[in-house]
Amino acid sequence: MSSMASKIKAYSVPVFLFSLSVFYQLVVLPRSFPASHYDVLGIKRYSSVEEVKEAYDKMSSTWNSEAGIPATSDFIKIQYAYELLTNPLWKRDYDIFGIDEQAHIMDKINLQYAGESISGIELPLLEATTFDLGFHTFNEFTSQEFAPMFDSSKPRLVLVYSLGSKRCAQFFSSWIDITGLLDGVAGVGILELGELQLAISIAERKPTGKVFFRNGLPSLVAFPSGCKASACLVRFEGDLSTDAVIDWFATNVLGLPRILYYSKESLGQNFLAKSGPHKVKVIFFSKTGARATPFVRQTAKSYWAYTSFAFVLWREEDFSVWWNAFEVESAPAIVFVKDSGVKPVVVHGMVNNSEFVALVEKNKQQELPQLRSATSMELGCDARGHSRAGNDTISWYCVILAGRLGPELNKMREIMRRIQEQLSIDSESSEADEEQPLALTGAFKGKRLTFTWLDGEAQEKYCSYYLHSETSYDTCGPRRDLIDVPKLFIVRYKRNASEDDIKVDTKPKNIFNVFEDEDADPASQLVAKYNGSDEISQIMLWMSEIIRDGDTRNLPFYRSKTPALVPEDSEPIWSRGAQSIFSKSIGIKQRIYNNISRILDYLGDPRIGPILLLGALMSFGTIWLIRSQSTRPTQANQPSQPNAKDETRARRRDREKHAAKKDRPPSITDSEPKGAYQMPLSDSESE
Repeated sequence: MSSMASKIKAYSVPVFLFSLSVFYQLVVLPRSFPASHYDVLGIKRYSSVEEVKEAYDKMSSTWNSEAGIPATSDFIKIQYAYELLTNPLWKRDYDIFGIDEQAHIMDKINLQYAGESISGIELPLLEATTFDLGFHTFNEFTSQEFAPMFDSSKPRLVLVYSLGSKRCAQFFSSWIDITGLLDGVAGVGILELGELQLAISIAERKPTGKVFFRNGLPSLVAFPSGCKASACLVRFEGDLSTDAVIDWFATNVLGLPRILYYSKESLGQNFLAKSGPHKVKVIFFSKTGARATPFVRQTAKSYWAYTSFAFVLWREEDFSVWWNAFEVESAPAIVFVKDSGVKPVVVHGMVNNSEFVALVEKNKQQELPQLRSATSMELGCDARGHSRAGNDTISWYCVILAGRLGPELNKMREIMRRIQEQLSIDSESSEADEEQPLALTGAFKGKRLTFTWLDGEAQEKYCSYYLHSETSYDTCGPRRDLIDVPKLFIVRYKRNASEDDIKVDTKPKNIFNVFEDEDADPASQLVAKYNGSDEISQIMLWMSEIIRDGDTRNLPFYRSKTPALVPEDSEPIWSRGAQSIFSKSIGIKQRIYNNISRILDYLGDPRIGPILLLGALMSFGTIWLIRSQSTRPTQANQPSQPNAKDETRARRRDREKHAAKKDRPPSITDSEPKGAYQMPLSDSESE
């Protein structure tokens, strides 16, 4: 009994594989290959339209007699197959791609005409699709136009459709909206299944080599930026709605950030307070609550270093809240929130893409720009030789207000904004104010003078480099006292046109400089600190004197290595790769379903059954060989039973050995004789 149980246990794997192969061949595989419409008509697959008509006429000729009348369900199958296979477009889609999007009609008609005669069934069962594109023109790909698409670095979205598909005809209204929303962001185009070579290259393939579209038609296929082959394309597998398609393409393919909606309670706490003081806040007021368009999301990504974007759903009952906060009267509207104490910029009404980009570009900086790693070159406050006035400018100036964020710094920023505003007015007027220093006005008008402020706490090294003194801790680095002291200083940058012919002296470095072994910046820097009052006239007079001296006097040319500005923001999550973000249009359930569908594709592979059978035979043979080899050494190692003759010889040898030992005299190595004793030694011998 135990031997039988061990054999069953040993051969359990081959038996399981054999049973699985039989079950697959008899149950699973037939379900993967159901009867086709050709089988219903009794003809071979891929028969021509003429052969289909002949088979149908032959079958219908027998329906006149009562004995030849088919059942209602059989008649519906025959009629459906005939109508499908005699339509050239439907037959093409069915033969090549297995598309049969109207199969559900058979179940509907069976329920409608259950128990009735076939004469009462209204024919035809299927209605031909009318495909009207209207006045819209689409970029339709052909074999000649599709190949250059791979050479383009611009991402593209392609709609695969069929002129015989009713679902495609219904989806084209949504496709018109999609193409409008993607205008200026990505390329779009359509591909009809009649372009067989292209359609087959884009379609999916089963393990058997059969081409198909998993979710039927229409099918949306995206080519990301840099995609040079069909292997890297991305397929849309979500709901065929405008919002779902746009969100999937913008998030998963383009890698654009989502712009969230905020309520009146959460806008200040979760957006304005967390966006950072160095960024301009852009707030959209929407009546519909629609998702941000791809162009707006692309703009948010492009201006991420300067701005933060948010959406607010407009409600009439919240009018007083938004009017008091931003002076917003109605929606749609765009609000740019800049410096503390500065009136927001409000734009009411709809704006197109070009107008929107112009608005963001105009308002991306604060009224008094902040000196940051992302803005230093643009502002011209950079010792690497970049000036707003141009690369041929010899000298330029940057007025920097440094301090920690707080009321003291806000007060000084307001003063600097007034100075900047006054200079802007004077530079635009034909006649400058006689009391206004001409050197200051000329430098500002010629873009050789820039006003900016510096976060002394975040940019401690940079701040201490310019304000190195015993009291610099009041302005730079972590807060140490309740009262902060903002400092104003001006930096003159000068480029040496004949640097190779002039011996450049290196400025002595202080204890804050940690860049000893690095090369000096191309432009020289001279720093002047302001120690006067907060009067605007005094500050402007001081700046004018500094600029006049810097332009007229032959000041020393010193160069050094300026500490780098610390980036204020970490790398955003959406810049690390589009595929790392889950799109709401394709959730976790949809992804699990897609994985299961791909596994089911292999269940229809007819090679699996023979593979399982081969595995069962190989495992059976291997187990049998191992068991047969393990039993032979056991039998060979078992001791043989001694016979009577061998026992007699063994006893005779034992007696001979015993007799030889008995007659042999004792020796000194034998045991001690009886009566023997140890003789004592004398004293002389013992010594």
